[in-house]
Amino acid sequence: MPERLTVYLSGPIMDEHKGRAREWRRRAKELLGGRFELLDPMRRNFRDREVDSANEIVEFDLQDVTRADIILVNYNRPSIGTSMEVFHASHNLRKFVVTFSPLTFKDCSPWMIRYSTKILPGLEKACEYIVTHFAERDK
Repeated sequence: MPERLTVYLSGPIMDEHKGRAREWRRRAKELLGGRFELLDPMRRNFRDREVDSANEIVEFDLQDVTRADIILVNYNRPSIGTSMEVFHASHNLRKFVVTFSPLTFKDCSPWMIRYSTKILPGLEKACEYIVTHFAERDK
């Protein structure tokens, strides 16, 4: 049996409304969990803005991006960390980046447009796209 592809769940965490960063990731796990291995950066228990955690947070996230086959991105608002992950995945590692966003094209950063392989209007559409194009088919 072939190994399942791995999806990294990228999106804002710092300054995100309480529970919002976890909620979309929980839903992504429901939609993709049986077919893909999912890497959720929130599985770690770091505190933002603590000096001794900053380098660890970035390093662990970069390791997850490197390990993943596909990056699923929540672009609900500008986020420096999310943007860095997208650039690293797309430009440096040539990974497939599937982004979902409520923003209109004119409100999106040209950088996010350039370094996302595909941008869709919502999480469900993005997960459907990933399943359609990347899930193992029953033979």
